[in-house]
Amino acid sequence: MANHKSAEKRIRANDAKRVRNRYQHKTTRTFVKKLKGTTVKSEASALLKEVSAMIDKLAKKNIIHWKKAANQKSKLAKFVNKLA
Repeated sequence: MANHKSAEKRIRANDAKRVRNRYQHKTTRTFVKKLKGTTVKSEASALLKEVSAMIDKLAKKNIIHWKKAANQKSKLAKFVNKLA
């Protein structure tokens, strides 16, 4: 249990950030799944732009590692380019 006022505030702030980070990460994963399920190239390329921005934001805020973000973006770009 926290003994200082600042420690109690830090606990509250960390909880708020954790919830926000989980929401953003889960939303991004949902969009990635939506992109993977797409079969139309024009639709997929538009969605890729949006998903790439979301992944970049997660990496910028250190929610995911920047190398993981790069790998995800690369694999998604390959997937979109393979579509007919």
